[in-house]
Amino acid sequence: MPGMYAFAALSTAEGGHAAAAAEPSGFLALLAQGAWLIPVVPLLAMGLIVLFGKRLPFKGWEVAEAALAFVALYGTALLVGNWVAPFAFERHVEIARIGVLPGGADLVLEWGWVVDGLSIMMYAVVGIVGFFVFTYSKGYMKGDVRFTWFFAAFSLFAGGMLVLVSSPNTIQLIVGWELVGVASYLLIGHWWEDHANNAAAIKAFLVNKVADVGLFLGVIISGLVVGSFRFTDLFAAVAAGDSALADVGVWVGLAVFIGAMGKSAQWPFHVWLPDAMAGPTPVSSLMHAATMVTAGVYLLGRMFPFYQAEGFGAGLKPLILVIGALTLFLGGLLALVQDDIKKVLAYSTVSQLGYMTAAMGAGAYTAGLFHLFTHAFFKGLLFLAAGSVIHAVHSNNMSDMGGLRRAMPKTFWTFLIGSLALAGIVPLSGFWSKDEILASLQYDSQHGGGGLATFVLVLALAGAFVTAFYMARAVNLTFFGRYQGEAHPHESPRVMTYPLIGLAALAAVGGLVNMPGWFTAFTSWLAARAHPIVEHHPGGLNWGLAAIGTLVALAGIAAGTALFGRDRATQKERDRFRIPLLYPLLERKYFVDDLYDYALVRPIRGPLARAANWSNDVIIDGAVNAFGATARRLAAVVYGGLDQRGIDLGINAAAAATGEAGGALRRVQTGKVQQYAAALFLGAVLLVVGFLIFG
Repeated sequence: MPGMYAFAALSTAEGGHAAAAAEPSGFLALLAQGAWLIPVVPLLAMGLIVLFGKRLPFKGWEVAEAALAFVALYGTALLVGNWVAPFAFERHVEIARIGVLPGGADLVLEWGWVVDGLSIMMYAVVGIVGFFVFTYSKGYMKGDVRFTWFFAAFSLFAGGMLVLVSSPNTIQLIVGWELVGVASYLLIGHWWEDHANNAAAIKAFLVNKVADVGLFLGVIISGLVVGSFRFTDLFAAVAAGDSALADVGVWVGLAVFIGAMGKSAQWPFHVWLPDAMAGPTPVSSLMHAATMVTAGVYLLGRMFPFYQAEGFGAGLKPLILVIGALTLFLGGLLALVQDDIKKVLAYSTVSQLGYMTAAMGAGAYTAGLFHLFTHAFFKGLLFLAAGSVIHAVHSNNMSDMGGLRRAMPKTFWTFLIGSLALAGIVPLSGFWSKDEILASLQYDSQHGGGGLATFVLVLALAGAFVTAFYMARAVNLTFFGRYQGEAHPHESPRVMTYPLIGLAALAAVGGLVNMPGWFTAFTSWLAARAHPIVEHHPGGLNWGLAAIGTLVALAGIAAGTALFGRDRATQKERDRFRIPLLYPLLERKYFVDDLYDYALVRPIRGPLARAANWSNDVIIDGAVNAFGATARRLAAVVYGGLDQRGIDLGINAAAAATGEAGGALRRVQTGKVQQYAAALFLGAVLLVVGFLIFG
């Protein structure tokens, strides 16, 4: 029904954690009812920038900045309110009735918004990180020929993600999903004059479109079976054990997961994300931290009750676990051989998304989303710091860097904080979120996950070593040793360094909101859902596992520093470490891109493209040309025979006769009154004679 509010109490979770989502009241109710503004304001900002941006003092940046400041403040207010009194709120507004199902129920198209722990967390993350990135972008994009358009597309990017996050139904989620995809295409290809940038944008768009087919199918099937596109109705059908939905449950879950794999760059859909670094660095930062790639993990979180239910999506948990595990380990290894500093971070994101996905596969809802939360701060920071370096040395390649810590102290220290947080060093944010994932994997291995979960736990620990190793390499090659570039490095302006400091602070302390056994505010925030879930939460810190994870990370840092910390004549000599067989395989990216190239790209560009061109030239153009020639001949017949020799001939003959008659009558019309009077008299006489004769 339009205008319906939905509230739900949460189930008691294993481990003793429980939360109750009550109806918001007072100021919280006003905040929840007005939360529709969160996605609307950035989209409105996009329109204003397009229409008036070039006339404004800061060319539209101020409108985009104000919009993200609004989202950040609103999201933070909701976060604090949810901490004080957990609540869940939904509103649905009917747009149209789009058909009748076989059972007689109406299929309704709705728009709405949901305000619960999951969406509130994402509102805050998108708003806060987006505000810092938009601030930074003013300095980074200064002088760009399409400065105004950049902020219009950037606002669309943030607004699309917020439409996705706020969705209480799957149709609206798809709208946000595609808005994010379109905006990413525009932003990755922002400098479209360079063919590589244009190709990267197309690659990202097409890879995601292939995966999106899965999401569309899952949404269509579930909507038709349930009779509604609302998440609430879907989960109610799951809770009721709907047999019709159970019959297609695995297929729905698999299709939706394929869509999530595409957006969150899970193996083998990961290939688009490193190439997407062709766009401006602020785009990379927001994409990796709070939009686009986090959408897939968010979708798994929103669909969590479905994937936990036996007979529906639970059978897919091992697959989700395996895909996440492969992505976290194989993606991390690829970062070892990258010279482009942004691609090091890109493959790092692929790996960290694998951790989040594996956590979801292990049934660790809070752990996976907590890592999304902390990752947003330190990965957004790392990309902005990398952009600060690129801005100073005019190169993405670490082989052109070195020794920058003295010339760029603020960039160095913030990049170092982000690197240590990513490596999982205590007490920085990454330690707490990664440790909770490790603890959840261990719990899963002991409670049903068996050997598979144990294997994934081992891979996760190995991935922690790899993460620390490649970040130690990046820090040393970028900031230590001798400078190898040709530019004159300098610290970035304050409009760029202030966001670095803000994100560094969040990367340092952000994990303290969820310390098992001490302070678990994040768990309480996230647990307030409109759709009940049951999951395990660790009752306290697993000291043994935490110690192992920390030692593994420290070992990775030590190994990376030992190999890349010592100065050499050139960066190439410093970066000399290679493992036979493995490194050549990594440099070819496991031949996955080659496989796609030979199996898909070349056939499409080769035989398929030629076949399409032939069908266009011969069949379609032939048919069009034949139709045109036939129409032209018919026109000639109609014009020469019917029109010229028929209609025009008759009209011309009538005109000629009329002209001759007129010429004859013209002799009568002399203009002499005497002749007219004589003719009148003669006519009268003739009439009288006629009456006398014939009367």
